[in-house]
This record gives sequence, C-alpha cells and structure tokens, in this order.
Amino acid sequence: MYAVIATGGKQYRVEAGSVLRVEKLAAEPGAEVKFGDVLLVGSGETVKVGSPLLAGASVSATVQRHGQGGKVSIVKFRRRKHYLRMKNHRQQFTEIKVTGIQGG
Repeated sequence: MYAVIATGGKQYRVEAGSVLRVEKLAAEPGAEVKFGDVLLVGSGETVKVGSPLLAGASVSATVQRHGQGGKVSIVKFRRRKHYLRMKNHRQQFTEIKVTGIQGG
C-alpha cells in the first residue's frame, strides 16, 4: 500500500516503513505525527484519488531526527561593475519513518 501526501509545499510518495526527509516539522524526535493531506492511496490494482484531498485518509509517522541539508552557495555577480554578493544557505529538514497508512 502506498500514498501521496502533501507537506511543506511538496508532495511525497510514501509506503509503510519508508524513511524520508521533509521540511522541518515542530515535533520532537520520537514523537508521532499524522499527515491529513493525503492526495492518493493505492493498493495493487485499486487506486483512490481525492479531489484534491482524500476524505478520511491519513498517514502516521514517527520523527527520527532533525538536521540540515548540504550547503548551497548563492552568487550574484555583474562583470565590470565591482558588484559581487555571496551568500550560503542550509535548509533544515525532519527525517520521518512512515508507520502506517489509513485509506479513506
């Protein structure tokens, strides 16, 4: 069984037992979180699609850890104008492990 959830402005295809990184959530490591924004639930040949969300469906997961992604360098440069701006960014994430999918 698999599902497509929406969190942090992105969509993820998840299965029970899968580990994925999502945008940072306000939950402590070891806490249980529920995602109610389920767009699709599929099992074998049967697929239930919401419009846009599937009523009564949810995905539960446990928070494993928080962290930061790799460094991304941002450079703004204009030649011959003595203009150079350099910035760096590290996006924060939450690593979750999907424990169950409740179909709608």
